[in-house]
Amino acid sequence: MDISMSHNMMLFGKSTKLYFALVSGAFWLLGISNLLFVKGNTSISTSLFILGMVFGGVFTLINAFEDFLNTKFKIDFLMLFAAVGAAFIGKWGEASLLLFLFSLSHALEEYAMQRARKSITKLIGLSPTTALVRRQDKLMEVPLADLKVGNIIVVKPNSKIAADGVVTEGSSSVNQSSITGESIPVIKSALENWDMLGDHNQIKARHRVFAGTINGEGAMEVKVLKEAHDSTLSRLINLVKEAETQKSPTQHLADKFEKYYVPFVLVIISVLMFAFLLINETFQQSFYRAMSVLIAASPCALAISTPSATLAGIARAARYGVLIKGGRPLEALGGIKAIAFDKTGTLTEGNPSLTHVVPFGDCSRSYLLQAAVAVEALSDHPLAAAIVDGGMKELGPINIPKAQHIRAILAHGVKATWQEEIIHIGNRRLCEEITGESIPEVLDAQMSKLETQGHTAMLVLKGGKYLGIISVMDVARTEVKSVLDRLKSLGIGRIVMLTGDNQKVADAIAANIGITDPRGSMLPEQKVEAILKLKQEIGDVAMVGDGANDAPAMAYSTVGISMGAASSDVALETADIALMADNLDMLPFAIGLSRKANRIIIQNLFISLGMVVLLVPLTITGSITIGPAVFGHEGSTILVVLNALRLLRYDL
Repeated sequence: MDISMSHNMMLFGKSTKLYFALVSGAFWLLGISNLLFVKGNTSISTSLFILGMVFGGVFTLINAFEDFLNTKFKIDFLMLFAAVGAAFIGKWGEASLLLFLFSLSHALEEYAMQRARKSITKLIGLSPTTALVRRQDKLMEVPLADLKVGNIIVVKPNSKIAADGVVTEGSSSVNQSSITGESIPVIKSALENWDMLGDHNQIKARHRVFAGTINGEGAMEVKVLKEAHDSTLSRLINLVKEAETQKSPTQHLADKFEKYYVPFVLVIISVLMFAFLLINETFQQSFYRAMSVLIAASPCALAISTPSATLAGIARAARYGVLIKGGRPLEALGGIKAIAFDKTGTLTEGNPSLTHVVPFGDCSRSYLLQAAVAVEALSDHPLAAAIVDGGMKELGPINIPKAQHIRAILAHGVKATWQEEIIHIGNRRLCEEITGESIPEVLDAQMSKLETQGHTAMLVLKGGKYLGIISVMDVARTEVKSVLDRLKSLGIGRIVMLTGDNQKVADAIAANIGITDPRGSMLPEQKVEAILKLKQEIGDVAMVGDGANDAPAMAYSTVGISMGAASSDVALETADIALMADNLDMLPFAIGLSRKANRIIIQNLFISLGMVVLLVPLTITGSITIGPAVFGHEGSTILVVLNALRLLRYDL
């Protein structure tokens, strides 16, 4: 039997199951009406009940049969068995009612789940199907799949942007809420010297556009940086699909419980069916009680309670611009006790600028700048870009000899060959290792003064001799202080900053934004050690970083959170959660949503298991019959789904 058999039965589209359930209910109502108002003729009512069972049970039968082929006995099988059993002892009305309410609850459940997915799956329809490509001064409309990296596409006003790329001509406002969650359009402008593009990850946000976003009033030309299958939008869609399939810890626990619970229920039912051998009642009475208990004990609501809340939570987060990659991080985020932040690009803007140039000895300011610019022009580090930009602005249009053979020295700096000598740019440790001596006192004092003020200062050596100091500074994000205050109000006990910058720089930034536990001069492995120690001291810890050099610490944290996922390929791959708009304001929202989701999951488990605990004793003692058991059973299933859907309206 093809696993898509139930899909092939969708004669009236996605609402087919709902239509069948409603028809089943109509036949059941007609059967009841006939019994009440037409005395003495039960055959008509029986026929109506059978028709109700057919329409209400067709999808249940298909699902049960498919499960049987896969050697599984799930809830559909239990419900079908109970309905057939009730009909077998002449309780046609109860059998029809059971299949009607069971099919109705499943139809409503499916509708609710589709509504939760709608917030996410609409991403698939965001990209246009074609793009307008400029080739040899001609415009050609080509399918999206035929776009190649390096193509120049023309984006007309009020149209969708077809690919991730960099603006080469024109400027416009772009609505990129579908990718980043930002409610206000963002101004995009052309990048100068785009034809000399190096590392794409260093392109600033004002020059970068994303597939699926909507252009405003201006026309632009865009150089394609990624093919359609590699675009940010495509990666988002794939990650969301993966997130839907990942189960939370609570869901794994529920699945494990259900694995043993269903066979246990079947054993109990089998025993109850033969109760007539031990007590004074007929087989029919024993069988009827067994079917009532079967309905009361079936864990329908339990099976749907957690996944419905998880999916609704992921959907709400995606609509706000937060990508949560599965049920585990959704649940775990709500329980974190501490948060560790990277500094550069997370707590700060990530766009440092050159602030000081301090030559040493007989070295001139111009020569120091030329040496620094020549070397850093070969680097893709954000600080290198700041040095090159600031240096070129001061030096003007002069011809600087090019450097060669650059090599990064982890956590120390860089070295390269310039004017046939080795240039080193880095921290104290690097220079002391190269020279074998302590740093000159005057340079050390100047560096300390700059670092105390929050600047990142670097020493420059040529052939082992000091040329001077250059410094850059990165300012704190405007929203950081308010975000930290909100995190504290949410009960986050420890907020820590982990940075590779020296401790004086870390202290200066921390004092400015209100972090009391800054930790500087940290190598990647030391950040991991700090995360592990925090977990031992306080419990669950989240690590917020840029998803690249912070990846080890993010991996060892309870929840890894990346900043600026829309501009970082690594971020979407390494983190559990991505803040798409590169905005820390989303972090308190995500934590609040997680806590709300956890409360709803607990409520749903209480409702589902509570209903079983209530109904099973009542059916065993014969206090209620199949009818009330069906209403209680199916009613709890619908209730937990509706409760989960409240997450779609969550706001902090």
